[in-house]
Amino acid sequence: MSTTQIRHSLKQYSTLFDLLCDRATSRPEQNIYTFLHRGEIETARLSYGELEQKAKAIAALLQSHASQGDRVVLLYPPGLDFITAFFGCIYAGVIAVPTYPPKPRRKSRLQEVVQDADAALILTTTSLLSKIEGQLTNFATDRVPWLTSDDVELGRGKDWHQVALSGEDLAFLQYTSGSTGTPKGVMVTHANLLHNSQLIYQGYGHNSQSQGVIWLPTYHDMGLIGGVLQPLYGDFPVTLMSPLDFLQKPMRWLQAISRYRATTSGGPNFAYELVCSKVKPEQLAELDLSNWSVAFTGAEPIRAATLDRFAATFAACGFRREAFYPCYGMAETTLIVTGGLKSAAPVVKQIDPLGLEQRQVEIVPNSEPSRQIVSCGQTAPGLKIAIAEPQTENSLREGQVGEIWVAGASVTQGYWQKPEETQVSFSAYLRDTGAGPFLRTGDLGFLLDGELFVTGRIKDIIIIRGQNYYPQDIELTVENSHPALKSNGGAAFSVDYRDSERLVVVQEVKRTYLRQLDTKTVVANINQAIAAEHNLQTYATVLVKTGSIPKTSSGKIQRYACKAEFLGGSLSVVGDWSENPLNKHKYRHLQREVDAIIQQLESD
Repeated sequence: MSTTQIRHSLKQYSTLFDLLCDRATSRPEQNIYTFLHRGEIETARLSYGELEQKAKAIAALLQSHASQGDRVVLLYPPGLDFITAFFGCIYAGVIAVPTYPPKPRRKSRLQEVVQDADAALILTTTSLLSKIEGQLTNFATDRVPWLTSDDVELGRGKDWHQVALSGEDLAFLQYTSGSTGTPKGVMVTHANLLHNSQLIYQGYGHNSQSQGVIWLPTYHDMGLIGGVLQPLYGDFPVTLMSPLDFLQKPMRWLQAISRYRATTSGGPNFAYELVCSKVKPEQLAELDLSNWSVAFTGAEPIRAATLDRFAATFAACGFRREAFYPCYGMAETTLIVTGGLKSAAPVVKQIDPLGLEQRQVEIVPNSEPSRQIVSCGQTAPGLKIAIAEPQTENSLREGQVGEIWVAGASVTQGYWQKPEETQVSFSAYLRDTGAGPFLRTGDLGFLLDGELFVTGRIKDIIIIRGQNYYPQDIELTVENSHPALKSNGGAAFSVDYRDSERLVVVQEVKRTYLRQLDTKTVVANINQAIAAEHNLQTYATVLVKTGSIPKTSSGKIQRYACKAEFLGGSLSVVGDWSENPLNKHKYRHLQREVDAIIQQLESD
């Protein structure tokens, strides 16, 4: 790479408008985005010049219906139309609100997002609008107009007028995925995005010779910021595909990486696990993953066993374990907070599980019973992490588990129209040192040798007989207890029964086992495994249909929502066991908890 290219990639910008305008002016013909239909066939491309042309035309449309600072909901299927609409919002000076299309026969959050954002417009495509019109009978379409962007003529761009923008202006509202409660609109500024983009660029070692392949949804922070905005910032091309196309045929992901000689790609832990379970021997011979130097993984617990399995499975294809890039972040920090070293293999520690229950970290030899925990890397430059005791808000020393607090320029501006929640979450100060303000992440973890290890979420922690248990540990034990159980398809939580907390496990069954499910054997395996590995007795074990456990848009288990369905008797049960057989399926003796859980979901 030439010196000129290095300087251009690292040029400082104030807004995303400045960034795209510069790219479109200096290299209008250079391709930046390619979309693969069904994850295999190129159907659309966008150069810098084409992107700006379309953005200006859409911006002119928006400016004729909305004022600067208005919120515009973006409702798009996977494809490049979302990208042109997003930058149309940027060029119009309105605030984009990405969200996902409503699913048939399922409750949609579209209505509450539109209401919470006080949206002026909903922008979509002509085809999607025609598909979902039948679902919108209860929607206030007379108050919130719908516009389509894919049929806007480029000539309309002549009506666009430039607006004054600064780094402190909001670029978009990122509605949180809602893993513990109702989603909130995180206010993300241009300055936040550019600062975090720089951190990703440096941490991943990007340059203009990089190449991305991304299947992550663009309405989610990892897909939008890491998959769409990072290539623009880093001045390198990216190939995109639909998340559904990946899920239907996971090998499409690796085949695209091989085909495009991608250097950067990734996803949550389940994605790596999924391709390992689906790959066929003859497919390995066709893959070349030797260019893949940044295989980022985050958004959910990173399992050492998954990293081991993936690295071993695809070593013959040129994949190197050092390519794994575990990282940590969230919508409230724009995206990334910590990341590994690009040239180093992931750091894995063997931790005493009993000590971890007491929020103390003790490294143990491999020969002893332990929990493997993967580091999420070191704090990104310009950010600061503190580990705080959640109740006292005092700082904790290295090797003690507490709440992860974050400060720095990537921390966003708070929650849209929620000043009280913003004050609580974004303005925390350590009581013993006075340092702050920090963002309280709600995540638990510890620092060790400069590395951040994430252990779980505060609200998900299960406390039984004074001991802390991490639900993801129990869920992993459950899914490994019998071949009929689906990976990343379980939820562990506690319920109050006779004034004591008791463990409940809800677990999806693989579709191929549903017709001949041996409930008694599967439940016995689950209960025995939990007793052996965690010294716990289950109060209830519930087996449910494939795909029925509540999850966020990014695939995280919604344990609160699952608990609410358990208490309300609305799970898609295919078999279960309980200490109280007279209350089988309904659990009405726990009904008094339902209102409390629903209230918590609404207030979070």
